[in-house]
Amino acid sequence: MKILFTFPGQGPQFPEMLHRLPATALSQSYLTRANAALGQDVLTLDSAVALRATREVQLCLLISGVVWAEHLRAAGVQPDFVSGLSIGAFPAAVICGALEFETAVKLVALRGELMQQAYPQGFGLSAIVGLRQLELELLLDQVNSPMMPVFLANINAENQLVIAGSDEAMHQVCVLAAENGAQKTRKLAVSVPSHCVLLDKPAAKLADAFNSVTLKRPTCGYLSGSSARVYWQPEKIADDLAFNMARRVNWFDAMVAAYQREVRLAVEMPPGSILTGLTQRVMTEGLALSLSQTAISELSTLAQRLERR
Repeated sequence: MKILFTFPGQGPQFPEMLHRLPATALSQSYLTRANAALGQDVLTLDSAVALRATREVQLCLLISGVVWAEHLRAAGVQPDFVSGLSIGAFPAAVICGALEFETAVKLVALRGELMQQAYPQGFGLSAIVGLRQLELELLLDQVNSPMMPVFLANINAENQLVIAGSDEAMHQVCVLAAENGAQKTRKLAVSVPSHCVLLDKPAAKLADAFNSVTLKRPTCGYLSGSSARVYWQPEKIADDLAFNMARRVNWFDAMVAAYQREVRLAVEMPPGSILTGLTQRVMTEGLALSLSQTAISELSTLAQRLERR
């Protein structure tokens, strides 16, 4: 039985999320390190106003993911694999030992700024539930154009998909999706068109920044949420981190890959539990749990019991 730590992308963030980290010396040490790396008080990043900005959201998700995962590890729960959706790949890379925390803070700040500057308004992501990939791609073909760009961005489950593009184009696709049997459409709390060619240029700039960064071989498997492959080579992890903003997310295949590698316990780091529901669909003979909804002590006991089986 193997254990997977998962880290969410943008969407489940909430005001004061860094203020609600465990009140421990471990949490404070990471906040202090983040302050030094960023050159500002990171506890100013999680106000309702601050979280309107992509940079602030991504930094909060990085810090939160690392701190919660380190608390879980301190309780004796060690991952065999880590995987993150979009920005979640960065705390995953820190926890598996491939990327230094301070370096991740600086890179994520740059990542958020690049994405924010590329599309300051009028673009984003929308979720569509109830259609399969081929069905949705036919609708995208009807709308997508240079003036109205829209693309398939995430394959979260076989019938849970996300599109990226201009607000107007996404609205048209959502209307068509509803007319063609979609159960639900919803614009997400993400202000940039992630995981498509619209972010090729920002991704290339982030890749340039990675040229001056040295990554290490991970101590556990780094499972890409884009390619659904497990990477051990530092250069492949760097490439995955730099370009994942412009590459389609394939969380469904990533979780299939984890299950095939004998993962039977997947734990999602706060905030939220979106990945938990998606992962449980695949892990038919295992458990997917959210640390937002399950105490660390309970997870530690459960992991020990499962390992003895």
